[in-house]
Amino acid sequence: MPPKKRGPLQTVQRDTDGIKKQVDSLVREVKQLNVDTEDSRLAEASQRCNQLLKSVEETMRTLKKLTKADEPAPVGNYDQRKLDEEKRLETMKKQLLSLSAVASPAQKADSKNQAGSSGMEDDDGEEAESEEEDDDEDEEDDDEEQAEKQRPEKDASCFIVLSAFKGEQDGDLTVQKGEILHILSRNPDGWWLARNAEGKKGLVPKTFLKVHQEEEEEEEEDKEDSDTGEESDEVMDEESATNPRSCQSNWDTVRKAITEISATDVLAAMGAIPAGFRPSTLSKLLAEGSTYRSSYFIQPELSQSQLVFKDLFWNPDTGSVRPRISKISLMLTLWSCRMIPRPGVGVQVLSRHVRFCVFDGIKVLSNIHTVRANAGQKNQKTWTFSPRTTGILPSLLDGDCFIRSDCLSSEVGILFELGVSYIRNSTGERGDLSCGWAFLGLFDVSGVPIPHRTYELTVHGGTPYEKDVDVDPSINRRAMGSMLHQMLISRKQPKLIVKLRSPSTSTRASMNLLPDTLIGSSSSVPLLALYRQVLADALLRDRLTMQNADLICSPVLVTFPHVLDHTDLLDALRGTWAEKEGALRRSEKRDPELLKGLFVRVYLDRVFPLLHSTRLPAPQWADEEREGTRWGVIFGGTVQDAAQGDAGLAALLAADAAQEAFDITQVTYDFLASARKGVANT
Repeated sequence: MPPKKRGPLQTVQRDTDGIKKQVDSLVREVKQLNVDTEDSRLAEASQRCNQLLKSVEETMRTLKKLTKADEPAPVGNYDQRKLDEEKRLETMKKQLLSLSAVASPAQKADSKNQAGSSGMEDDDGEEAESEEEDDDEDEEDDDEEQAEKQRPEKDASCFIVLSAFKGEQDGDLTVQKGEILHILSRNPDGWWLARNAEGKKGLVPKTFLKVHQEEEEEEEEDKEDSDTGEESDEVMDEESATNPRSCQSNWDTVRKAITEISATDVLAAMGAIPAGFRPSTLSKLLAEGSTYRSSYFIQPELSQSQLVFKDLFWNPDTGSVRPRISKISLMLTLWSCRMIPRPGVGVQVLSRHVRFCVFDGIKVLSNIHTVRANAGQKNQKTWTFSPRTTGILPSLLDGDCFIRSDCLSSEVGILFELGVSYIRNSTGERGDLSCGWAFLGLFDVSGVPIPHRTYELTVHGGTPYEKDVDVDPSINRRAMGSMLHQMLISRKQPKLIVKLRSPSTSTRASMNLLPDTLIGSSSSVPLLALYRQVLADALLRDRLTMQNADLICSPVLVTFPHVLDHTDLLDALRGTWAEKEGALRRSEKRDPELLKGLFVRVYLDRVFPLLHSTRLPAPQWADEEREGTRWGVIFGGTVQDAAQGDAGLAALLAADAAQEAFDITQVTYDFLASARKGVANT
């Protein structure tokens, strides 16, 4: 019988085993070396270390290129095995980086120089005393020049620890907050080799470090004139230029992260939040700008060449936008959350909500959609939602949602983050916390879509990038004893219940007109489809040529995407549209041109006058008073006014109308600036 053919993953595993044996052997040899070791042995160890580093990196590149389709035969648990090999290679890489600094001949030279520095200084001191009588002023100038030359090198290598870090793997260095470290090397992956005051060496993440300046240097800088201050700034600029990804150049981000972590630590120390709570990951992404908002993903996407649209095409046969079928197109219903721990005393909850998005385990691939939850007065550990919102009820409470995605990865799924917005009673500080997260993979290990049914998902603590963190560790500690006792304890674990289903025929037809990637409330699908048809008319039908990039006069195209980020305005449009559409005859509902024209008129009459009204306060998340004021302005009689002709024009020209100053950008649509830039599918 011929030998069984070895698969690519198995080949990489055997290569990794061979490298691991060589690394272990090298570690034992380096531990036996000392300062007096011959240079030849140090050079040999350093050379072997560099060769093994190249082997590890080459094997890592080979491993990342492998896919399940490369295997000659089915491999069980393929993704987990591949991930385990990546972790092994990453661990060996850290070990080799540490060994590289220890075995380097330059390191030996530094040790000898430090050992003999006292004798050198004594000899130089006698010579300096004899020369000091002859030319005292010249020597002072030389000392100042030498200090200026040495200062940048010292500033660039001495760092202070911003937050405690506990080593997780071999080669990591455990450090405490406020500790001073000397940086030996800066690796591109963000893990720097450092040495503490005790002489211990290891890897620490660069985001935990900040450039350190000693008190003596700060006192001297206070006495120096402005020129010296400018030189110091130049030193810092030079440091940022040579290492643009250093923690100094990203200090604003580090400071923000440290502040949030400190606030969470304070609440945890007070007993106000469970141990598994963290600062909200998805709230941070929403606060960074419009990249993860609906207003960004509703815009047309340009191809990689940026010469044509990627997801918006014209169908000459039907005279409308061409439908597009995405790989993922389904309906999701949020049912409830059970056994979600409550924040303790001293913290007032302003909002309970679930934020979710398309996620591949590494990055967010869609906009982030938020649904607010209700908690009963008697049992606040159970959250409920209001599916299929109708009338003027807020769509923010709508647990019935749609999901579209064109991601080609089999690891793609839906990331749910259960969160609360809070205010501290003592300080008035506001913040967003994650009460846990859950992930629902949409494909099984063989790439087949999962069935559409109800799923009960376990809620994990920490962030989506942390593993094996419990929301409330005390529950698991009690899960000991008999099988019956463990079953009772498991019922106390936090759970999220969701249901997947296929869209109806009419809903699917409307969803196929939307961008390839978008999630939102199912009640908004008809409005989004109408907007895309109006957009296609302006960009594909009515432009003089496809090379014409002039501004387009259309208040609807300019402002409708921003309305998607303000659900109360979208609710006003949805309610009025339902009334207008309900009054149409059946034949009129089948006329696409009539529907598009009616949509534009309803939008201009109902929503556009409110966008720049000074009576409408700016939105603020989880501010009940602000939300009530906006609701009163939006629904305080405009519904009746919208039933009359030219309601929008009348509102703008009314004597008591209070509008912001007109800006031409309110009515001009620049599709080149608004369109998303296309990237390759992942």
